[in-house]
Amino acid sequence: MKIRQFRYSADNFGYVLYGKKSAGVVDGGAVEEILAFIEVRDLRLAFITCTHGHGDHTAGNKELIRRSSAPYIDSRSLSAKPRIELDGEEVRVIHTPGHTQDSVCFHCGNLLITGDTLFNGTVGNCFSGDLNAFYHSIKKLLALDDDTRVYAGHDYVKDSMAFAKFLEPDNRDIDAYLKKYDPAHLVSTLAEERRVNPYLKFNDPKIVAVLKQRGLAVETELQRWESLMSIE
Repeated sequence: MKIRQFRYSADNFGYVLYGKKSAGVVDGGAVEEILAFIEVRDLRLAFITCTHGHGDHTAGNKELIRRSSAPYIDSRSLSAKPRIELDGEEVRVIHTPGHTQDSVCFHCGNLLITGDTLFNGTVGNCFSGDLNAFYHSIKKLLALDDDTRVYAGHDYVKDSMAFAKFLEPDNRDIDAYLKKYDPAHLVSTLAEERRVNPYLKFNDPKIVAVLKQRGLAVETELQRWESLMSIE
């Protein structure tokens, strides 16, 4: 399975997953560019879906449906559908409530479309209010292989790495991460995220020490996650 990333608005990303004959759209805000890409490659648009229901991720749906007649898979259908087939390959639907209750990620091979659950260098805001669910969602993603490629819903790399540097000024991996930053094609591996993304490092002794210095709870993994999420 291959993937094409489309930047739209200020910092949003949408995606086309595709094989030799068929394609699926996730967060299709870049309508014209997506349809042109599909047409040039003579692909059949098999489905349209979203990582969650926020308007900046659903904005292109109506136009894509109108102009392609492809079926739309809504959040209710996704909750009952653990997998979507595309050109004979399975796209796994991973339910990741936290940013919103309906948040999902899409996993195929070593590709992971994360929406606003996991960004390159940070995580999404917990608009659902359920930090416990968000923690378990992050744990699901951390169980994936190190070579998993993270394709997120927004580009927040510069701000997220500034925050990471604030917490860990001596972390040289942050400089290497920024050196690789390419706004034209933003992707990182889970291995890289484990080294620089503070929200994935709730068991790292250096991060735990920072939390202790701030008088935040560190006794359990969940407490460390909640403490990290409380830092502004």
